[in-house]
Amino acid sequence: MSIDERRVRDGLKRRQLITSTARAIAEQEGWDAVTTRRLSTEIEYSQPVIYKHFSSLRDITDAVALVGFEELASALREARLSANDGDAVAAVAHRYADFAADAPALYDAMFVRSTRLPFGVDAGAEPSSAFAELRAALAPRVADESLELLTETFWAALHGLIVLNSNTRLRPEHHKDRIDLIVNRLAAAMP
Repeated sequence: MSIDERRVRDGLKRRQLITSTARAIAEQEGWDAVTTRRLSTEIEYSQPVIYKHFSSLRDITDAVALVGFEELASALREARLSANDGDAVAAVAHRYADFAADAPALYDAMFVRSTRLPFGVDAGAEPSSAFAELRAALAPRVADESLELLTETFWAALHGLIVLNSNTRLRPEHHKDRIDLIVNRLAAAMP
């Protein structure tokens, strides 16, 4: 391995360490606890080393969100592919909600906090890969051009429930029933 290859590899390891540490702090204490000073203490690198890899805390949060989109897309794909015939929409909806509940700070970085990540962009962008899994679950039931609009509405409904539920604005004992209601009403409305 050449010196340049080793530098690249080491740089990628440091970036991963910074993002995983930021994510861990955020999950334990919230995003307000994630500072460059705190990160440098936790990972035992100076703040200039952190700024060598990320120009701002927002860039770190975006990097954490990108990892989250990869994880969400993988979880949704697994739910969709392992579902019984006709149950993919329900399986994906419940897995989406579980993902948000299991990693609330990660979900916050992905969908609630300010970001510069590309949404609404096809092919290759990580936010689009999770959306594509929602679309793939709905696609067998929709035979027209309304698939994109239907997927956006499905996502918006799930997201709304998750945010309201996480802020204890809704009765938690009905969380599963609300998701089932969205899935069932959506299925009934599909052409």
